[in-house]
Amino acid sequence: QVQLVESGGGLVQAGGSLRLSCAASGRTFSNYDVGWFRQAPGKEREFVAAIKWSGTITYYADSVKGRFTISRDNAKNTVYLQMNSLNPEDTDVYYCAAVLSVQAPSRRDRYDYWGQGTQVTVST
Repeated sequence: QVQLVESGGGLVQAGGSLRLSCAASGRTFSNYDVGWFRQAPGKEREFVAAIKWSGTITYYADSVKGRFTISRDNAKNTVYLQMNSLNPEDTDVYYCAAVLSVQAPSRRDRYDYWGQGTQVTVST
């Protein structure tokens, strides 16, 4: 089992930045690929970014490419999502997820473990 806890969400003005953290406990986190997803009420959970266990390969949704950066510190069992140039369309609950080896990182059904989510609200 892997337990994931997201933090770092909050209220920010458009154009601002936030850094989300996904802290893991349980099994050896450095073996796991991790993804970030987001979901608005009444909408499907959508892919944001993912990072392989080594930290050397990353993936991004087109909507966040160039604005968001995913990274990890395996010594701290933590994955980060740096979000810059935020706009109101980025307002969502953000979730991190983990799996031992993700074959299709943008597919939420490929992940085994999920956190409880953290709210990000971007005001105009």
